[in-house]
Amino acid sequence: MYTITNSICRNSSLFNFPYQDHIFVPKTTELNIPKTSLKPLTLSNSEEIPLQKIQFPNQPTSFYHLPIGISNSGSVSRYFFYGDEVKLESFDENGVGFLDFWFDFQDGLRKLARICWFAGRDFFLPRVFSANYLEYVKWKLLHRVFSSALQVLATQAMFRAIGIGYLHSLPSAAALNWVLKDGLGRLSRCIYTASLASAFDTNLKRVRFSTSVMFSLSIGIEFLTPAFPHYFLLLASIANIAKQISLACYLATGTAVHRSFAIADNVGEVSAKAQIQTVCFDNLGLVLAALLNILCKNNQRWLAGLPFIVYPIFSAADLYGIYRSLKHVHLQTVNKDRLETIISIWIQHGYVPSPAEVSEIEGVDLFSSKGRKPWSIRVGCLDPGSQILRPSILTMHSLSKHDFYFICVEILKNRPRTSGQNGILLCVREGASSSDIILGLLQACYFRKGLILNWPRWKDSLQACETSDAAVLREWFELMEASKQSAEVNIIPLKERMSSLGWSFKNILLSAKEQLRYSFVSESD
Repeated sequence: MYTITNSICRNSSLFNFPYQDHIFVPKTTELNIPKTSLKPLTLSNSEEIPLQKIQFPNQPTSFYHLPIGISNSGSVSRYFFYGDEVKLESFDENGVGFLDFWFDFQDGLRKLARICWFAGRDFFLPRVFSANYLEYVKWKLLHRVFSSALQVLATQAMFRAIGIGYLHSLPSAAALNWVLKDGLGRLSRCIYTASLASAFDTNLKRVRFSTSVMFSLSIGIEFLTPAFPHYFLLLASIANIAKQISLACYLATGTAVHRSFAIADNVGEVSAKAQIQTVCFDNLGLVLAALLNILCKNNQRWLAGLPFIVYPIFSAADLYGIYRSLKHVHLQTVNKDRLETIISIWIQHGYVPSPAEVSEIEGVDLFSSKGRKPWSIRVGCLDPGSQILRPSILTMHSLSKHDFYFICVEILKNRPRTSGQNGILLCVREGASSSDIILGLLQACYFRKGLILNWPRWKDSLQACETSDAAVLREWFELMEASKQSAEVNIIPLKERMSSLGWSFKNILLSAKEQLRYSFVSESD
């Protein structure tokens, strides 16, 4: 309870009170707080003082609306004051009352469609999500429908391969889908996940799309079982192994994908809605497969050739849906490739790209062009098959216990795809933090920019390890020092800008080879 002082009453004309009435305000009650008791707080009784009479601007006394509204599932409600009570009434966007629904048929249909739309939205979609989520769901619908239809038709083809007729094949297809998940498939799934655990974070889109291609090929193998019934067990086992590997990747990468759409820490809600979407979309695929079977049930030739007709069409639609959906997954986590892209744009154009821009640049990268480009930056340890230039050897010789990384140039010779290409190696020391990795990669990018400009002039001198020009060596180390200073000056603004755009760089995601570290060994050791 609150009291209104005389000064407030005298200035009541400053406030736009929406009604005219006499307000009686009692004296403020006092809290009685027990000092030695655990009883809940109670309000003490107080004597009432003479009530103050406050006059307000002239307004209708029958009813008026309060400036408070509530939105829920597309409907808008607003509070009204009727004499001595407050009521809540529903309104649409045009301010038409809910009762008009019964008198205006056309408006009622619009409202019904609106209610159904928002009810479906609340069922399929989380409460809040990122802007690119709806595009992802749209392409997921395409992927899941055709993938589900292919699985049902493939299982039906496998039943025909072992002699089960049409009348029993369609109802039994779902049962065999579960049976084939056991045994050798589960073992292969465990081996796959153990060997590629880090790749699920560092190369999420590439691994997920490649396993989706593998899954599509496994469906094609199952379609071949009627043509080769004597090899049924072999073909079914191979197909099941590919399916289990694809399933392992789907489950392992699902959390990261859902986290990229959650903007209010509602990863659990996004994951729950994803399961609902998957079930509904898969059922649509089941209906599609059933319709195709009904259309061909009277023609056994059409029924036998149906898989070979629909497989290339459905699998193409399936893979295209997966590819387009992954394009709309904007990961905020930072791996080596994304960090290099961010830093390169920062150096060249002076701004930090958003996760959506980096996602558009990196794409799915199915055939991994990593390491093929000249002057690409590699994180890891020295490659025995590469030539290390004399300045790099001098750099390693001058390392101290205060250095957490070093940069050197390597020329790859023993690998066919990268023979004769030049690259920059960033070696990180044990105990280095994420900030050290960002600083090292930032310096490597600055160093690369200056090295490319001077390489035509330095090339012959630097590759002659025993007779390197002293002037070239001096310029080399001057460039190395200048790149380090530039990195130290710009790392704080870079990290601040990345943080403001939502990048998560507390931990840099690195592959198993990129996680290799060197240890500093002093001469006294």
